[in-house]
Amino acid sequence: MMETHLSFNDLMGMEHRLRGNLINSVGGFKSVCLIGTKDKDGQTNLAIFSSIIHIGASPPLIAFIIRPDSVERNTLSNILETDFYTMNHLNETIYKKGHQTSARYPKEISEFDAVGLTANYKDNFLAPYVNESSVQLGIQFKERIDLSINGAILIIGQIQHVYFPKDCLFEDSFLDLEKANTITCSGLDSYHNTQRIGRLSYAKTDKVSLLLNFKYSK
Repeated sequence: MMETHLSFNDLMGMEHRLRGNLINSVGGFKSVCLIGTKDKDGQTNLAIFSSIIHIGASPPLIAFIIRPDSVERNTLSNILETDFYTMNHLNETIYKKGHQTSARYPKEISEFDAVGLTANYKDNFLAPYVNESSVQLGIQFKERIDLSINGAILIIGQIQHVYFPKDCLFEDSFLDLEKANTITCSGLDSYHNTQRIGRLSYAKTDKVSLLLNFKYSK
């Protein structure tokens, strides 16, 4: 296979949008979620993000990146105003509507209404979930980190609620995202379903990792 090489200078010499397409895809497949928020006056907002980061499990922390707030960022302002938001997995039935939430709707227009998705509230949680999503997280804001290198913002939250189909959980508490129809993405506009090759045992220096074969939880 022929190899292409681009140096830093080559990358910085590319047209802005072309460089963005390349760098957004070269990092590999990414988690993609719809983040639901609401301001103090009850105006809802829904936006797609593909910069989801696992921070830790004890306590359960998850993060995502928001671009610099040099322009209005309703997701960011709503989270800082209310402390609560949701992350909702994309699936094959809603990915086109989810992608449409990246359009710049004015604050007074809810993306839920604009793209045809349903806001759902449960367990007295302030922020709206996406009813059409199979895997939903209710999250409380914990920390904001401003990245001096490019002005982006890292938002870290603590998972307060998790909802998923009952038949998608293995007996070791591994969640089968394929069975839940969760999809992934690459770049800014390419969406993919997945196929698991296999789960491997915990890696140790004195043993070869073996394929795992767990049953689903009852």
